[in-house]
Amino acid sequence: MKLVTFTHNQTTRIGAVVNDWIVDGYGNKNIPTSMLEFLSLGAPALQMLQELINSGNYRIEVNQVKLHAPVPKPEKYLGISLNYADHIAETGREQPAYPSFFTKQSSCIIGDGDTIYQPKVSNKLDYEGELAFVIGKRCRHVPVDKAHQVIAGFTIANDISIRDWQMHSSTMMIGKSFDTAGPLGPWLVTPDEIKDPHNLTIKTWVNDELRQNASTNEMLFNCYEMIAYLSQAMTLNPGDIITTGTPSGVGVKMQPRGYLKPGQTVKVEIEGLGTLTNPVKAEPDNLALY
Repeated sequence: MKLVTFTHNQTTRIGAVVNDWIVDGYGNKNIPTSMLEFLSLGAPALQMLQELINSGNYRIEVNQVKLHAPVPKPEKYLGISLNYADHIAETGREQPAYPSFFTKQSSCIIGDGDTIYQPKVSNKLDYEGELAFVIGKRCRHVPVDKAHQVIAGFTIANDISIRDWQMHSSTMMIGKSFDTAGPLGPWLVTPDEIKDPHNLTIKTWVNDELRQNASTNEMLFNCYEMIAYLSQAMTLNPGDIITTGTPSGVGVKMQPRGYLKPGQTVKVEIEGLGTLTNPVKAEPDNLALY
């Protein structure tokens, strides 16, 4: 199932993508309108939505809705750094002994088709195409061999990074959390549709130039190992987003630098998950709030 958060007729709710249609969760009033609540219900929510799909009713054409990030407001957004050997090599860093995580603030999240803004304070705007997964069950101390059971689904992430601000702190948080620095989507694909999340092709284009081309089988720490590691320290909750690192080909390591510029479009494609596409524009003056 491809789960979506969407707006239609000025109302935002949950649905599922079937071909060129959105199956509208409004068809069953017991289906929550927020993805966090939907995921918290677990299997019963999926069953109710599957019944709507099977009915053939409550359908809206995809081009008649606005898709948002599938999980617009997670409690946690955690990213792993240096998780592909070729990316580690291009950075000149040493391979980490343990998974190395940073936090992205949820206010950075945008959806497919939304605009990435080059901030006024920096022109070092970079892309990082990544596989992301979303937690589906409240969990702690999850063993590796059980970790697949707590994943609600997989989606595409573009870990936009403001490279100079990223280096302002060893946590990297501020340079990873600028407004619009968290494209996610276009939907959340449930695990039954993904045969092996650790054997998916991942590609990133800037305009028509292929910048990244790798496979998730190159990750040093896989999704299940990440869950086992994180859940030793903290409770993971439904809707928590975890991104799995980027392969080589980021703009900061190109010669000359391949930073994103206004007027360009960045596209991340992952096998079985679709394509996440976002235009780049200069940050407009009217975003100032004071």
